[in-house]
Amino acid sequence: MTQSHTGRLTWSAFAGMAVFGFAAAVTGAILPRYENLGLGQAGNLFFVLALAMLASMLVLGPVIDRFGKKPPLVAGAVLVSVALVLMANAAGYSALLVSVALLGFGGSALNGGSNTLIADLHEDPARKGSALNLLGVFFGFGALVIPFTIGALVDTLGLAVVLYLPAAFTAGVALLFAALPFPPPRHAKGVPLAQTLKLLRNPLVLLFAFTLFCQSGNEFVFAGYFSSYMTREMHVPISTASYILAAFWATIMLARVIASRVLLRAPGSAVVLVSAAGTAAGLGLLAVAPSSGVAIAAILLTGFATSSVYPTVLGLAGAAFAEYSGTVFGILFSIALVGGMLVPWAVGHFAEANGLRAGLMLPLAGAAGIFILQAAAGRVKKA
Repeated sequence: MTQSHTGRLTWSAFAGMAVFGFAAAVTGAILPRYENLGLGQAGNLFFVLALAMLASMLVLGPVIDRFGKKPPLVAGAVLVSVALVLMANAAGYSALLVSVALLGFGGSALNGGSNTLIADLHEDPARKGSALNLLGVFFGFGALVIPFTIGALVDTLGLAVVLYLPAAFTAGVALLFAALPFPPPRHAKGVPLAQTLKLLRNPLVLLFAFTLFCQSGNEFVFAGYFSSYMTREMHVPISTASYILAAFWATIMLARVIASRVLLRAPGSAVVLVSAAGTAAGLGLLAVAPSSGVAIAAILLTGFATSSVYPTVLGLAGAAFAEYSGTVFGILFSIALVGGMLVPWAVGHFAEANGLRAGLMLPLAGAAGIFILQAAAGRVKKA
């Protein structure tokens, strides 16, 4: 594969990850516009989003290993574009549920396909982790664009028009994927079931997977509830909350750029441990924040700390299981999405009864879990 073709594939993966950022952030960004929705209903939306992502991931790994990355990337972009159009025209809660389900299924295909493509384009483990963090910058870009655009334009253009813009961009990304030639699949005859089951029982795979279970659950909570926390607990205007969420994603982007350089010199496992500790500190500060200023600082600290966990763990897993990257990533994403499905749902229902401050104890426990699981993975890898 020529360097120029590798570059085109890399930039296509970046575009796909930006679209996944749209899909991940848009539900939380529009929630303040639906003031009649209870926190329990909001939790249900995130449950459906993650459930659809899980359904997508259950088939994605074998599809990638057998048919390559192109089919799921094209299909994922098409589904997200359609979902954004449906969300723009949603007249009620049921319509929101349908659009969120499509967002989840399509966005998950883009997430898995883009990460696997980048991981397979880089053989060196250090560069693999670095490249995956850089890929995560574009997730942050997509997630940043949504709340920023809503905050800046929704009052003048309306929510529907604002959502048509990322829908059009996403349709263009689908055409880009369709036009590019992709590397052939690693296992054109499919991965044997016995090999898949062997990977499912591998202790290192499971430790990586449950690390991402905790991280995915936390990320869904951050994307879904930080805006609501600022409006409900700190009583800031909706537009201000949108800008705060945009600043959160901007912080994640900056941190991932930094991590992409740090990982060329520092062990990925150490980066994950430091990130988990920093995330716990940020969430603890947010839970006791006496003012909106302190809460904003806590949100930004949380974003900076949590940013590198997901891509760095993927880099570690991709290096350890390069031959079966599609299947292993499918396992990791599937278990991660169970966390993404359960944790924000639990936070929503717990917070409805006890308040959002108390609800933050669940992602704080998740950060502690990440630290413990990554430390255990380090010991298993050395054994």
